[in-house]
Amino acid sequence: MEPLSFAEYLSAVGDGELADLLVARDWTAAGHFKSRLVEHLKHYLFIGGMPKAVSSYVQSRDLEAVRHIQKRILDAYETDFSKHAPVEWVPRIRMVWQSIPSQLAKENRKFLYGLLKEGGRAKEFELAIQWLLDCGLVVKCHKVEKPGMPLMAFQNLSAFKLFMVDVGLLSAKTGLDSRTVIEGNRIFEEFKGTLTEQFVLQQLRHLPSDFIGYWTNDKSTAEVDFLLQIKGHVIPIEVKAGECLQAKSFKFFCEKYRPGTAIRTSLSDYREESWMINLPLYAIGMVGDVGNKQQ
Repeated sequence: MEPLSFAEYLSAVGDGELADLLVARDWTAAGHFKSRLVEHLKHYLFIGGMPKAVSSYVQSRDLEAVRHIQKRILDAYETDFSKHAPVEWVPRIRMVWQSIPSQLAKENRKFLYGLLKEGGRAKEFELAIQWLLDCGLVVKCHKVEKPGMPLMAFQNLSAFKLFMVDVGLLSAKTGLDSRTVIEGNRIFEEFKGTLTEQFVLQQLRHLPSDFIGYWTNDKSTAEVDFLLQIKGHVIPIEVKAGECLQAKSFKFFCEKYRPGTAIRTSLSDYREESWMINLPLYAIGMVGDVGNKQQ
């Protein structure tokens, strides 16, 4: 079962009117409820969207009980490796699975086989990665050489990021303490913004998109976190974990390729600038409508 989106989570925990504001793209009204939305978002980064975890939180409001359920889910996944995967694949599946948090915590989140074992190569682990993909436990996001249409035609099959299917499971796998949720906005910065980027990808997957990738230049000195193909358009998305909004790479990309719509998502309020739109993190699930409106 797919994890709930953030809007679905809001409805599940009894704040469906906030979800309605986001769906209606009423940014003025949403701004008035920013503190509530951000508080919900902080909890969502910890709880995620797995139905059993959300149901537990709705019933008990106990984050430790939620974490217990998430760990049981993770344990069940690992048990399934041995039950359902070819026996010779299991050690490599475990190596890939265990490496995901450290892969995503790097400054450059590109998947590196060398982190699995010294001298690790694609041919050793590609079947293990494909098994995890086929089981719906991970999400692969390929590098795109340029923002042409269709994006799939320009993907680099050897360069990719590997995400988990749910941000709550990622936070459980990394051992994130529940106290982090209430300590200011620290949770958005954890693991160099890894949870925030995982959250954004998770929301983008709920959209009717044809492709989700990312872009770097040839020297990997500039990167755009996500490129989304939706409704016949390519939308670059820059993810900012807090309110520090410097985006040299993003501006470089936009000046080079002149996209019709460019989205920066952060904790800052909605606003339009000459070259991009700042969409609050809690509203990133509405990016398809925003992009379509601006084309």
